[in-house]
Amino acid sequence: MNRKLFPEALLVMDYGTFESQFDSHRLERLKSMVQLGTPVSTDSFDDPAVAGRLAGIEILITSWGVPLLDEARLAQLPKLRAVFHCAGSVRPLVSDALWDRGIVVSNGAEANAVPVAEFTLATIILAGKRAQVLANDARNHRGSNSYGQLRGELGNLGRTVGVVGYSKIGRRVVELLQILQDVRVFVADPYADPVEVSAAGATLIPLDALIPAVDILSLHAPELPSTRHMIGALELAALADNATLINTARGSLVDTAALEEACCGGRITAILDVTDPEPLDADSILYDLPNVVLTPHIAGSLGTETRRMSDMALNDLAHYLNDEPLDAQVHAHDMNLSA
Repeated sequence: MNRKLFPEALLVMDYGTFESQFDSHRLERLKSMVQLGTPVSTDSFDDPAVAGRLAGIEILITSWGVPLLDEARLAQLPKLRAVFHCAGSVRPLVSDALWDRGIVVSNGAEANAVPVAEFTLATIILAGKRAQVLANDARNHRGSNSYGQLRGELGNLGRTVGVVGYSKIGRRVVELLQILQDVRVFVADPYADPVEVSAAGATLIPLDALIPAVDILSLHAPELPSTRHMIGALELAALADNATLINTARGSLVDTAALEEACCGGRITAILDVTDPEPLDADSILYDLPNVVLTPHIAGSLGTETRRMSDMALNDLAHYLNDEPLDAQVHAHDMNLSA
């Protein structure tokens, strides 16, 4: 193919993200498919260095830091035909105007699901041993084992795990949990296919039946108006004594005030990679409770892991240029159910 016929493309993302996600190998692969000007990447459409090229751009390669592609922005990109997003959710960039123009959108959510599911599996296994909480407690019991009366409560054999949301990540978590012996897995998701869930090794049941039945509750639902505070005071009260809540999805799924109250007595454990607000207010009691573990939103793709999403975007770009079906195309109606 004559290089002059290659579509013009621009990478739009934070500069730190660009450096992390596009090493020389991936840049060379991109250059084999499209025309890239100088600079190849920008974090703003208002950058004078790229402003004069926007009218000819047909392909955008985006990631964290891309601005909303609203009507005003799209007016600067009259030839834009496709956006390949090297990150999970496309919510920060899509608009009604973008869908109305029929612009093709692809994302890396499937690739981003990999590290989140891995992190969740590790967290579930450690939670079965109450490792996170006991690690905190060990500082107060130096020179002796601190699990004491919990000895009979520890372990992963025979545990029951509840997965809320049979999303890309939720599916992977169910699959990974199959490595554990004698572990029952329940799934709650009003849109999931019970046959598909059963084939993966889990049982689909309503949320109100799932919550009191599990030792570990892991959240993987999308952030939607209908899922806001889906885990509130009633749901937290329904958890069994010594149950663990794990949230690697979205902070808004949990009512933070209700969680603070529920955790104060020490009856349940919370392991939170995401919170609402994020980060928590400095005076939140969750920082100080020994039965609460906080990590700074690290479950998703970080560092070299982000290159999986770059590869997925480049694969879909190749499919697009060859008039082949995309692996990860996103449609307007997907926004009703996805994160």
